[in-house]
Amino acid sequence: MAVIPRSPDRQRLPKWFKRQLETAGHSFKTHEVLERNNLVTVCEEAACPNRHECYSKKVATFMLMGDTCTRTCTFCDVATGFKGLPGLDATEPQRVADAVAELGLAFVVLTSVNRDDLPGGGASHFADTIAALRKVNPEGLIEILTPDFCGDWDALTVAVAARPDVYNHNMETIPRLYRTVRPQANYERSLELLRRVKELDPTIWTKSGIMVGLGESDDEIRWLMEDLRKQQVDIFTVGQYLRPSLKHHDIMRFVTPEQFATYEAWGKELGFSHVASGPYVRSSYFAEEVLKGAATLAARPPSAS
Repeated sequence: MAVIPRSPDRQRLPKWFKRQLETAGHSFKTHEVLERNNLVTVCEEAACPNRHECYSKKVATFMLMGDTCTRTCTFCDVATGFKGLPGLDATEPQRVADAVAELGLAFVVLTSVNRDDLPGGGASHFADTIAALRKVNPEGLIEILTPDFCGDWDALTVAVAARPDVYNHNMETIPRLYRTVRPQANYERSLELLRRVKELDPTIWTKSGIMVGLGESDDEIRWLMEDLRKQQVDIFTVGQYLRPSLKHHDIMRFVTPEQFATYEAWGKELGFSHVASGPYVRSSYFAEEVLKGAATLAARPPSAS
């Protein structure tokens, strides 16, 4: 079992991390539609600090394949387990599509728990959900945020062949911390997944993100960004890690707004089409705006050149 690092200096939220959120006009409506369709969101399961703001704008990241993950990442608040998990619900893709149609969403983000117990890791379920969404809104944009499928590249091919507009796979942290932060993951395997997506379909935008405050150095962040660009990743996100509970990985530092601005500058220098960098940034936060920002900056569709 991974040993969870503890900070010798337990810090409170710094002043720049506090913000005033507007009253969420559509938040309750979004929550009601999701609940009525019996859908799981990463917004709720991962206790995302942005969930009420996103709900107010009729935005949600749908989490497919249940609410229990087969991995034990020390930063994540999603429930974990392996034995006795239910099979895939064949009605879920249509229920997601129905909710999207009712909410009038033009941009949809799909993610999932890791289902290492399933053949192919559930890649076909992503494909089925994309197909259902295309039927209700052929012009809508779809981003998927997938696991690594344990390196099953046939499964990856299934997900890519469904032609999402954006393929996101998060690195989460720098390689030195994988053993404690992502014990069942592999840094090189995640890089390979992102490279293979671009090889399979160069027109798909690729995206990855990390959290800071887990014990990494800024030099290590720069090296990770360079590794992502070597795989032709188009979009990069970086935000502050917040510990869900005392049982999770401690916050080792709070990164300043000035340093987040430096990460953004590095990203532009390295050639990312877009970098979203800030304390509250999460991989799916304002995903539509991030994609539009990348498309505006790009003179042509993304490619492996």
